[in-house]
Amino acid sequence: MTDAATLNATARVRQLTDLTTRLTDRLSEESRAFEARRPQDVAATLSGTQELANAYRRESAQLKANPASVAAAPAADRMALIRATEAFEAMLSGHARAVEAARIVSEGLVRTIAAEVAGQRGSPSAYGASGKANAGDGRAVAFNRQA
Repeated sequence: MTDAATLNATARVRQLTDLTTRLTDRLSEESRAFEARRPQDVAATLSGTQELANAYRRESAQLKANPASVAAAPAADRMALIRATEAFEAMLSGHARAVEAARIVSEGLVRTIAAEVAGQRGSPSAYGASGKANAGDGRAVAFNRQA
């Protein structure tokens, strides 16, 4: 291989390693926020995380489609990418559990509030003793089971 090919492959591997490491670090920060029960902290950086995730998805798809593009990179750099990818996959698994736990807690809170509101309204009766419809509770509550 030529020196240019080696340099290009090395630069590509290092770029992907850096991207993977930055995404792993971001997910780690988000997981800590979820564990500290502060999901609102994640909202501030969500768009940046999505941009990193999209860049990672594009780059990894390109690499999967053309693995020869990094074949000329030194073995040490390719191993660093493999280690970064393994760390990312481990973090991703933990992050998914944290997000799922936050979703379950949020849905539980919404269900509890909806049940409390419904319980306070009492059971509706369509007609009163005079045969006229009773005035209902004008408050509306919408409950969507999807987070």
